[in-house]
Amino acid sequence: MKKFALIAAVAAVVAGPAFANADLAKAKNCMACHAVDKKMVGPAFKDIAAKYAGQKDAAAKLADKVIKGGTGVWGQIPMPANAVSKDEADKLVAWVLATKK
Repeated sequence: MKKFALIAAVAAVVAGPAFANADLAKAKNCMACHAVDKKMVGPAFKDIAAKYAGQKDAAAKLADKVIKGGTGVWGQIPMPANAVSKDEADKLVAWVLATKK
């Protein structure tokens, strides 16, 4: 029984950040325009992760775009600026970039 409790606790700690960032994406209305695996108004998170894979400055560039908004990279529909802190933007971008896996 103790082994089961330990395994459950470890699983919660490991899975927690992934769920927390998906929850953050929902709370910050990212999911109104994006989905993990399909294009909606904006690109799929997996497509974003694939496009920026291997780019060393991708996380900083994307976090800035989440905060300030932008247009032209994925078409002419603008992404509006978002009311997120730098820390929240960093967490969201880390989660998005991890979706390619």
